[in-house]
Amino acid sequence: MIEPALNPESGFRRLRIDLAYDGTNYAGWGIQPDQRTIQGVVEEAISRFVRHPIKSVVAGRTDAGVHATGQVIHVDIPANTVASRYHPDQEIFEPENFKFRINQMLDSDIRLLRVSDAPINFDARYSATARRYRYKLLDGNRDLMPQDRLSAVTWFRELDIELMNQASEQLLGKHDFLTFCRYREGATTLRTLYDFRWSRDAAGFVICDVAADGFGWNMVRNLVGAGVCVGEGRFDPSWMRQILEGAARVSDSYVFPAAGLTLIAVDYPEPESSDLGPILTPTPFGG
Repeated sequence: MIEPALNPESGFRRLRIDLAYDGTNYAGWGIQPDQRTIQGVVEEAISRFVRHPIKSVVAGRTDAGVHATGQVIHVDIPANTVASRYHPDQEIFEPENFKFRINQMLDSDIRLLRVSDAPINFDARYSATARRYRYKLLDGNRDLMPQDRLSAVTWFRELDIELMNQASEQLLGKHDFLTFCRYREGATTLRTLYDFRWSRDAAGFVICDVAADGFGWNMVRNLVGAGVCVGEGRFDPSWMRQILEGAARVSDSYVFPAAGLTLIAVDYPEPESSDLGPILTPTPFGG
């Protein structure tokens, strides 16, 4: 059995929570004044249930309108919390009951998928070795069905997947991605890009899968926009490497809409390993 992690203040247990959400109606993950955010809604529900103010730590802060099928947070809750109020005499914590009760309190556009005791020293943000995103778009001026409107975007021209992959593979590795990030004071733009590839699914959607140790503000949506410029024939594949090395940020016109972007997974070291370095073995994509 994995021993629960305790935060520095005794009397608390740390939980790892995997969750999914539709970010359409939220101003992103992080709490903002007078804005409805994923973090604010989730923390308020857990705090109400455990009757104690709770703060969460997230693996990756998603922007307004961005979705998730594999987000991860950790929270520290009072150690005497019971998951079932129908049996208060039983000092037992049942993750499935906890998940069920919190989901009852949340709107249907946020779901807790898994609740578990966190391993010792687990930190949702700092223990993570990679964040994996997927972008979905429909090219060739085809009609997007209404049921897909919240998770994909459209593009007028047909895109050449081979050209896009030729361009994307030049950006793999550790670089300063200033070119592809919106400026945020104090934030680093030095990142290691593990995966950046394009494909077309059975329904004809263009899929971009991208993974890195971390991402700058709007970095994924900028990478997607630049890839599309190559795919439609506006620029040669070598252009993406040229603007990366030029270190002059590309125009905001290359930032693609949030609706097509989903955080699909967060990688962590295997429990038996103390090595917190990157796990480069690909994990299955989902979502």
